[in-house]
Amino acid sequence: MGRHPAWARRFLDEGDFDAITRAIADAESRTSGEIRVHLERRVPRRLFGHAPDVLARARHVFHRLGMHRTAERHGVLIYLAVEERRLAVVGDEGIHGRVGDGHWHDVRDLMIERLRANAPRDAIIRAIDAIGRTLAAHYPRRPDDRNELSNDVSVS
Repeated sequence: MGRHPAWARRFLDEGDFDAITRAIADAESRTSGEIRVHLERRVPRRLFGHAPDVLARARHVFHRLGMHRTAERHGVLIYLAVEERRLAVVGDEGIHGRVGDGHWHDVRDLMIERLRANAPRDAIIRAIDAIGRTLAAHYPRRPDDRNELSNDVSVS
């Protein structure tokens, strides 16, 4: 059995998880920015079963992962609720103030196209690459840069 739950391994195999971690490391090699990918089986239901808001959940996970604590507030989270086929891309205030909602929507749309083609690994890696290029344009890597957040895909 792999180190990820069965539902996550039906979406991505262990080789996919490793490839995504490498893609994050590669993207971050050109920027001081931070990228995380987080998978959940489904967005937790609110009280009384109200439909959950995927963007609000992604923001909650962003904070739970400590992504708001980066030195320049330039972390970006790719959040996927796998079984519900929902996703969100959230950038912290530093990078969001420079690129705005339109950029995150473009990354999301790029992912949706590849996910519909049943290519989740490709969808995530392309999104990481696009985010990495954007972060590098606004936050180039500095000689004293250190990796502030894990590059591993987190799962809950």
